[in-house]
Amino acid sequence: MQETAIKVENITKIYKLYNRPRDRFMESMGLARGKALSRDHYALRDVSFEVKKGETIGIIGTNGSGKSTLLKIITGVLNPSQGRMDVNGRISALLELGAGFNMEYTGIENIYLNGTMIGFSEEEIDEKLQDILDFADIGDFVNQPVKTYSSGMFVRLAFAVAINIDPEILIVDEALSVGDVFFQSKCYRKFEEFKQMGKTILLVSHDLSSISKYCDRVILLNKGEKLSEGEPNKMVDLFKKLLVNQLDLDSLEAIKIEKEDTDQTAEASEEKQDMWKPAFQVNPDINEYGDRKAEIVGFNVLDEHARSSNTLEKGTKCTIQMRVLFHEKVDDPIYAFTITDIKGTDITGTNSLFERAATRSKNPGEIQEISFTQNMDMQGGEYMLSLGCTGYDGVDFAVHHRLYEACNLTIISTKNTVGFYDMNSEVTLLSD
Repeated sequence: MQETAIKVENITKIYKLYNRPRDRFMESMGLARGKALSRDHYALRDVSFEVKKGETIGIIGTNGSGKSTLLKIITGVLNPSQGRMDVNGRISALLELGAGFNMEYTGIENIYLNGTMIGFSEEEIDEKLQDILDFADIGDFVNQPVKTYSSGMFVRLAFAVAINIDPEILIVDEALSVGDVFFQSKCYRKFEEFKQMGKTILLVSHDLSSISKYCDRVILLNKGEKLSEGEPNKMVDLFKKLLVNQLDLDSLEAIKIEKEDTDQTAEASEEKQDMWKPAFQVNPDINEYGDRKAEIVGFNVLDEHARSSNTLEKGTKCTIQMRVLFHEKVDDPIYAFTITDIKGTDITGTNSLFERAATRSKNPGEIQEISFTQNMDMQGGEYMLSLGCTGYDGVDFAVHHRLYEACNLTIISTKNTVGFYDMNSEVTLLSD
């Protein structure tokens, strides 16, 4: 029988919230005179789960769902208001990078400080010191006070200390995507090494690709409560629905993860009734411009199940839709979309002209609905979607309406290759 590494039983964490700072003082001094000057906020409510030794467990949820609070309780940084917890093994935690560092101490002094806090002797830290220094790779700065470090150097040292202390349980909170790309690669290799060694890992991340790739099980939290736990892909799918308000929280107990095709068809049909109101967040600061002879009055992104979602799985089919209202006569309008990285670099895109779709001239008051359907083969990551309706006014190119960075696209992937696109190569090893 597999031994338990972490057992969380009915953990609840309550904070008192006050409307005014003086209300806290008055209540603490017993001057409230029977009035309720505070209200309870449940950061966590009756959360229970168990982690077996050697498992990698992911914890996902929206902002404010209690993920970081839960990790702080497990590591002993916070005490629960109710419930109990057992930890069987030495923990190394990356909660907030550099937490526990003394800014006045040098890097070397902080290595010994953190090692001692975890429970290592000076002799044990001596043995691991060179590995830590090699991993951090910050040179002579290790002998300088950490307050003089750049953010990159600080991150390198903090991660190097936590991951080279050789813990039995590693707890990581949003720390695998820090530093430059080369340091990230080194961190992921170390993470893979930990898994192969049979270490117990608890991972909190918004990077759903990493959650799907590395975790054996995933726990889904929402507003301090555990909604569900299970296989990574199923929990990610539930989380996607939660993000776009398509998850029925009241009847979650009755939701079957394995859905029938008929259920998916009914769900898609229901969404099509209001296809021009995305279920995800639209950029509140959309940069829009053009001569307004035509206007994009609605758009949406649909996943493989025809659900409105800007979180898409790599390798699946997706559809980008636009609804355009014409205010003036436009000959042969061109409908387009562009996907950029978060720095604004064009990654891909197309338009009705490139795709040789026959568009006819439009008169004032007419509406055209357009959809672009394709396989999503971009690498996992964050992107931005822009939409446009353009054309030619005689021989001059004209932009009628453009929505620049209308929304973000999150691509989930368990296999990334080089660059932005996956060539979907088939590898064949020929015998000699």
